[in-house]
Amino acid sequence: MRARDLVTDFPTVALDTSVYEAARLLSTQRLPGLIVVDERGLPSSILPGTQVLRLAVPDYCQEDPALARVVDEPHADLFLRSLSGRTVREALPREPRELPISDSDATVLELAALMARTRSPLVAVVQEGRLLGAVTLQALLDWAVAA
Repeated sequence: MRARDLVTDFPTVALDTSVYEAARLLSTQRLPGLIVVDERGLPSSILPGTQVLRLAVPDYCQEDPALARVVDEPHADLFLRSLSGRTVREALPREPRELPISDSDATVLELAALMARTRSPLVAVVQEGRLLGAVTLQALLDWAVAA
């Protein structure tokens, strides 16, 4: 099984897309992450849903989880509103690292190793200079369990 056999169409966002819009897309389509594309439509990064949360959750709550408990429920329920006016660019990790991008000939084991190494729930698949879509962790595990 090759990446091209497991690939599916996948939504993309640009660096200047609103993070709130990205969160809405993650929610409505029940996605683990999004492919971030450059001006040519090629993947430049992967935005896992956890990075959106990292930007939305106040630093003090991330550093000391006990402080999250002191925020009253009505305010706690609205934490995503803090994303207003922020972009996908701000949600991406500051340090460049290996990107979960593969060619269409990659094997299932190569995809699994890439996901594990990059801690990404999806891999963008590129063939001949164009984005084909993504292989998700779910699709990879479904195949691997059935094999």
